[in-house]
Amino acid sequence: MKRHFLAAVAVAAVMAASGLAQAEVPAPAAHAAAATVDPSTLEGGSTVAPRYGAWGLDLTGRDTAVSAGDNFYRYANGLWDDHEVIPADKVRYGNFDKLSVLSENRTRALIEAAAAGKSNDPDAAKIGAAYRAFMDEKRVEALDAKPMQRDLAAIRAARTRAALAALMGDGVHNLQAGLFGPGISADAKAPTRYAVSIGAGGLGLPDRDYYLQPAFAEKKAKYQAYVATMLKLIGWAHPEASAKAIVDYETKIAEASWSRAERRDRDKTYNPMTLAELQSAAPDFPWTPFLNRAGLKGVGRFIVPTNTAVPKIAKIYAATPVATLQAWQAFHLADNAAPYLSKRFVDARFAFRNHELAGQPEQQPRWKRGVAFVNGALGESVGRLYVAEYFPPEAKAKAEALVGELRAALGARIQRLDWMGPETKARALQKLAKFTVKIGYPVKWRSYATYAVSPTDLYGNAQRAAAYDWNYDLARLNQPVDKLEWGMTPQTVNAYYNYANNEIVFPAAILQPPFFDPQADMAVNYGGIGGVIGHEMTHGFDDQGRKSDGDGVLTDWWTAEDAAKFKAQADKLGAQYSSYQPVDGYPINGALTMGENIADMGGLLLALDAYHASLKGQPAPVIDGLTGDQRVFLAWAQVWRQKQRQEAAIQQTKVDPHSAAQFRVIGPVRNNDAWYEAFGVKPGDKYYLPPEQRVRIW
Repeated sequence: MKRHFLAAVAVAAVMAASGLAQAEVPAPAAHAAAATVDPSTLEGGSTVAPRYGAWGLDLTGRDTAVSAGDNFYRYANGLWDDHEVIPADKVRYGNFDKLSVLSENRTRALIEAAAAGKSNDPDAAKIGAAYRAFMDEKRVEALDAKPMQRDLAAIRAARTRAALAALMGDGVHNLQAGLFGPGISADAKAPTRYAVSIGAGGLGLPDRDYYLQPAFAEKKAKYQAYVATMLKLIGWAHPEASAKAIVDYETKIAEASWSRAERRDRDKTYNPMTLAELQSAAPDFPWTPFLNRAGLKGVGRFIVPTNTAVPKIAKIYAATPVATLQAWQAFHLADNAAPYLSKRFVDARFAFRNHELAGQPEQQPRWKRGVAFVNGALGESVGRLYVAEYFPPEAKAKAEALVGELRAALGARIQRLDWMGPETKARALQKLAKFTVKIGYPVKWRSYATYAVSPTDLYGNAQRAAAYDWNYDLARLNQPVDKLEWGMTPQTVNAYYNYANNEIVFPAAILQPPFFDPQADMAVNYGGIGGVIGHEMTHGFDDQGRKSDGDGVLTDWWTAEDAAKFKAQADKLGAQYSSYQPVDGYPINGALTMGENIADMGGLLLALDAYHASLKGQPAPVIDGLTGDQRVFLAWAQVWRQKQRQEAAIQQTKVDPHSAAQFRVIGPVRNNDAWYEAFGVKPGDKYYLPPEQRVRIW
């Protein structure tokens, strides 16, 4: 899996996982659970995991003046939302983000110890050198634009489309941009071997809609101004005219590009081609110099996900003046390189990408960007330090036990489904039995022996990090798929399901309060980390995950009747989510978010089932007047609490497969029968659904 260093360092406007945070608010009752960690302390460098009071819920953050059926998100989080302030260097803040800050503080301490020579880790010298290079702002300022002059000179010297295509091939191992992006990952239909994919790119705005929809006309105009600014900073001739030509060129590419929802469909995007077939389908692009410079000479088979877009984009490339293509390449080089250059580049990029597009008021301090860079470049080495300090063996054992309980809950749920036939059920249970579970950290750490790091060459470190990543993938192209590899570092606050490996993965950093706390009430743990575990398990059976079997092979293992029933329920769920508008005029895209919405709904159902099973027939205790089921639902709602800046929220509706936080709460609960009983939700409440209209999948 190729890491994207720029996203890590430049602070992506919208992240792949939702998050939230907690603020100090007046307690409505003396016995109410209150937060024990002030978020300002956490921001200031705390390495202590945040924890909610005596038994795990933040009762002070609720707004019980709102009925649960009218807005369960606000019922669970309303007073928190009223009082919480998003830090000035962030576009959102919530519990995921709070833990990300914790991980950031912890890894900062570990990285700075390595930089000070106080670590015995075998990669400590590289970690320290990478961080010192980033933090040497005086040197970076003195160098200004000099580090990229050689790459700019190469663009100026590339006076043919073939020469520019070769530079794009270089881009897989430096900071040059590419119209088409090669990648190496497990072959979806033969997941024990690697395949090379050729993705279509070329856009500088977050999504094709930013070029094509009138609502984004102002953003598009400001993008053109940003392009001109960057061209001026590198001394490119005719920056204003070149900027217009670049945006016009990208607009044509946007028109030819597939939508994000289309790019989710794993059947439509599995398009193997021989090299000859690729060259025949898209003869207008110089494939040979591009592939040769990328190190792919001799590769005869490619997966081309957006197969109908590639020929159109190739035609646009062939019809565009070389001078425009050079300017496009130069702009994207400067845009990619800006985080590693002087303040004038950093500030220009921040002003557009973070402030204008996502509403972020202030740039992150340099140390945070430095920590992000080192985590991106040497992530598993930093992760090894993190695990040794912050993830004891008992935490792994407890998480493994919880995963086992959630797996049992999913198996029981599959067995009692009334809409699925016995043949498909048997195959589903086989797939579940073959799930691989990874907890905390890899059993085999990645070697960075071939990554050369200099304490005085930030730009070069970034280039060599990209080269290391690509060469790492390239070297295993003809090898069996490494099933032990991780796609996230242990210090990442997230989790994932991998189709090809049929695996669920939970990094160490998410397995702690407030998601999982051994001192908390177990109903809260089930609603928190239990819901997260169930979410990832359900991804194996969402609208795309269900297309792979237990061995990770992309194949249709469903009966036609069962597939039709699944699709009918999924379509109903998509229509529900498409009716939600996090920002007026910007609805959730139910097709784009389908997989995450199904996983959210399944995760909550499994969390509740696992909690009930854990009671072993005994009644659930009532705590502070709250039943066990109520605590599970409230814990789920507080996991997803989040405040977000409006521009970032708009961007999320266009680019993120996750729904807005409030609807990650409301959407699943209103389709859950137990929620109605737990909170007395009745007809007339805003989010009441009659039983026959509730979506029932897993």
